[in-house]
Amino acid sequence: MNLKDRVAIVTGAGRGIGQAIAVKLASHGARIVVNDLDAEPAAETVALIEKAGGQVAAVVGSVTASELAAQLVDTAVGDLGGLDIIVNNAGYTWDAVIQKTTDEQWAAILDVHLTAPFRLLRAVQPVWKRLSEAERAAGTVRHRKVVNVSSISGLAGNPGQANYAAAKAGIVGLTKTLAKEWGRYAVNVNAVAYGVIGTRLTDPTGPGHIAINGRQLTVGINHDIAAGLGRAIPLGRPGTVDEAAGAAYLLCTPEADYITGEVLVCAGGYAF
Repeated sequence: MNLKDRVAIVTGAGRGIGQAIAVKLASHGARIVVNDLDAEPAAETVALIEKAGGQVAAVVGSVTASELAAQLVDTAVGDLGGLDIIVNNAGYTWDAVIQKTTDEQWAAILDVHLTAPFRLLRAVQPVWKRLSEAERAAGTVRHRKVVNVSSISGLAGNPGQANYAAAKAGIVGLTKTLAKEWGRYAVNVNAVAYGVIGTRLTDPTGPGHIAINGRQLTVGINHDIAAGLGRAIPLGRPGTVDEAAGAAYLLCTPEADYITGEVLVCAGGYAF
């Protein structure tokens, strides 16, 4: 229970990696603000946490909505009594080679993966500054954590993902900048760059399409590419969502209090 008395916001927590992160943090004592675009998956995560005896609140809505950042912060502080951890996980893919990528496609992916985390972190700054100053005046230090979700696409690029790779590279720049700006508040700002993790976005046998803001988007890895992953990934397989959650959890623990501005690659040793 090394996250007891901590409050965490996890965006995109209704499914996949986000749900696994929320459940993982809750299992170690954190109180969780669950965010998801859709009410039904958000309720599923809430039920999982409550069944295990955890405390949780839900904020349903798109992270791209300008008002959502303040709502998330207010819910954490007002309903759950504080805010110590932010995991910027929400996102999806909308792939195409660059000559077929529309302005809408480009903007949508940068909005969800980069602008939304920026807005949430901007919204929490006054809260964390005030708390940090009060704690230092009292002679105490309380480390708070930001985990931004990036991707190996953002570190090395990936054909057909100019928008996604650019956004995930951008989140690394945001991470490293805020690590420098917020060190004085005892806030650790790190990122996790995931490789291939088994979710609906990568499943070659999955639904093939997801609905996002009224759009039907194609998802899933090509069968031929999926078949070669066992050879490309040294551990021989894609990661599970629980393994992905473990990487984010590590950066939220007290043991990571002197780690900031880093990018932890969780990709099974994939050489990119």
